[in-house]
Amino acid sequence: MRNLKLFERFKSTQIHAFNSQDSPSTSSNNGTPRMKFLRNPKSTSKSISRSLLPHGFPTTELLEPPLDSHLKPIDLVESLSNLYRRIESSSESETSMLYLEQYTVLRSLGDAKLLRRCLLNARRHAIDVSCKVVLSAWLRFERREHELVGVDSMDCNGFAIECPKTSLTHGYDLNLVNEHCDCEENFGSDEIRISSLEEDSDFAFCIGSEKVKCVRSRIAALSRPFEAMLCGSFVESRTSEIDFSKNGVSIEAMLALNIYSRIKRVDLFRVETVFELLGLAIKFCCDDLKSACESRLASSVTDMDKALTFVEYALEEGTKLLLSACLQVFLRELPHSLYNSIVMRVFCGSEAKEELAFLGSESLFLLYYFLSQVGMEEKLTTEAMLVLLERAREFARESWQKAVCLHQMGCVLFERRDYKAAQFHFRLASSLGHDYSLAGLSRTEYKQGKRYSAYKLMTYLISNHKPHGWMYQERSLYNVGVEKLKDLATATELDPTLAFPYKYRAVVKFEQKQVKEAFEEVDRLIQFKLTPDCLELRAWLFLAIGDRESCLRDLRAVLCLEPSYVLFGGKMRDDLVKALTVQCIGVESEADCWVRLYERWSAVDDVGSLAVVHQMLQNDPSKNFLRFRQSLLLLRLNCQGAAMRCLRMAWNLASSEAERLVYEGWLLYDMGHVDEALTKSEKAISIQRSFEAFFLKAYVIADKNLDPDETSCVVQVLEEALKCPSDGLRKGQALNNLGSIYIDAGC
Repeated sequence: MRNLKLFERFKSTQIHAFNSQDSPSTSSNNGTPRMKFLRNPKSTSKSISRSLLPHGFPTTELLEPPLDSHLKPIDLVESLSNLYRRIESSSESETSMLYLEQYTVLRSLGDAKLLRRCLLNARRHAIDVSCKVVLSAWLRFERREHELVGVDSMDCNGFAIECPKTSLTHGYDLNLVNEHCDCEENFGSDEIRISSLEEDSDFAFCIGSEKVKCVRSRIAALSRPFEAMLCGSFVESRTSEIDFSKNGVSIEAMLALNIYSRIKRVDLFRVETVFELLGLAIKFCCDDLKSACESRLASSVTDMDKALTFVEYALEEGTKLLLSACLQVFLRELPHSLYNSIVMRVFCGSEAKEELAFLGSESLFLLYYFLSQVGMEEKLTTEAMLVLLERAREFARESWQKAVCLHQMGCVLFERRDYKAAQFHFRLASSLGHDYSLAGLSRTEYKQGKRYSAYKLMTYLISNHKPHGWMYQERSLYNVGVEKLKDLATATELDPTLAFPYKYRAVVKFEQKQVKEAFEEVDRLIQFKLTPDCLELRAWLFLAIGDRESCLRDLRAVLCLEPSYVLFGGKMRDDLVKALTVQCIGVESEADCWVRLYERWSAVDDVGSLAVVHQMLQNDPSKNFLRFRQSLLLLRLNCQGAAMRCLRMAWNLASSEAERLVYEGWLLYDMGHVDEALTKSEKAISIQRSFEAFFLKAYVIADKNLDPDETSCVVQVLEEALKCPSDGLRKGQALNNLGSIYIDAGC
């Protein structure tokens, strides 16, 4: 059943050959390389190119690969091997942070599922409440649950490991990963009759003219100070009434204290009363009562308003659990809370470091590290971003922690063009053993006009370490002519997945009017690495030679991968896609679009299929099933992040419960919750028999059961799918899957 190819891998794109001129890239708002343009184009063969490229053509002189902002070990395999050995022999208190280190080391690979597994393991082994709060919020952020309409930040998604209530309990449970959460179950509450609590009272606290009758032994058992007052040598130990009027405690709080002393519960009281009880507990050192009040208050922090209300009190009184509950709301509201001035004052204010210190250095490193990672993804280069990274570095204890913070600070400063400060931080990071920071150091040297110094630095790195493709790629920036191309060739030989060498060679060949070879370079890259910047480059090449239809196709595919992508670095006309659409194909009917989609799908032209789907959605955004089709194409192209975004949008716009269940099932499957995905598919089928519901069920069963004896079950489900209405493309895919199963089974 491993060979049930429901999502065929991207096979190839057709290579187009034409002729034209220049190109480059730099870091953009979202971190993917963009194109920069020269003011005065050299020449154009097509007038249409001049009108659509008013800022001229790109040039190789401006091409530059982005700096990787993650840890990048020289020997990744050796680093992972050492980490595995350390995890195997680690103590309970060390394991969680080791998994976070594993996550950091693996980030440069960009495998979302692998990274999620690291975070799940880190959360599973976390003991401290504040660490659990951060990791649960991190897991939620990685799934981008904030994009789902109607899902509140504090909602439980049904899994204990991400539940906001479970995160507020101390200790850990290794079975949490796939454990269902029972936080919504109603355990009921005992009926408490105040009259029954007064029967065995033997003294009373007086608040003004009112009295609260209590049991001396029970109040004394709350703390040493109460015991000394009520049973020691003080006058109060021999009186039946004790005046408490001058302690600033209300009659409601004293009644609550009396009830707590008997039944050890505070969940019966109003939040305001619990606040008073907490103050009383702190004053009289009632540890158990303090913990109970903190837990009650923490459970009441369910939204941003309450978190902002309680956080100041939590900071002033040093109540760790309550502060963790407030921080949890802030973190589960990311990335939006990064733009909340009050929240950022809590994290980045001048006194924040001292106010948060009682959480502990490990918790605070984790907190600021998570915040800084979200800031990096948001492409923040503000002062607040630098403060987050600096705080993470200050609370770091391990070398890798300090190295990643220093390196990322160097990257942020580099984006701000503060090259001297960036150089300082890259140097510090490299001194801690992070050799990749030398690439950042050499880049800052180059930006300050010290080209030869940058070249020598990279040559030193190459000669003293095992050579890697990125080393030669970096050195190529400071080389010229034939030597530059040699470095790029070596970079590709050592690491064929590096995009920059292909892009540079494509632009060079295009400048030399070797148009066919230029397209071959770009297509070679796109065949195994489909990214917005690669498609953007090919779109520019098509536009420059006047092939507007191919340009439009690639631009539409870019916007499928990243809807907010700023085409051509913002230098192009804002209505470029619309203008090209009118010039190329005018207004197409829905039938025409379907014909083109069939043609592209049949030719295994996934980029072309994406473009047609994008056009159809522009024509009629209500056709939600097309977003699902788009997600399938993106999965086939190995663009998992974009595919999940399409599924979330489809989920948001679903018109029926059955449809939403199917999309939810695919999202759960992507998270590794196979059983839950199967449940969703079966529930969808019970509401409405549909092709997609059966198709999801077949996929999950095939993945869940690898025993060949289960083949008949998958076949049966696919046959049920074929009985339901659907278009020919999807049914053709189901028939293809059936054929694959029969071949595997020898039928």
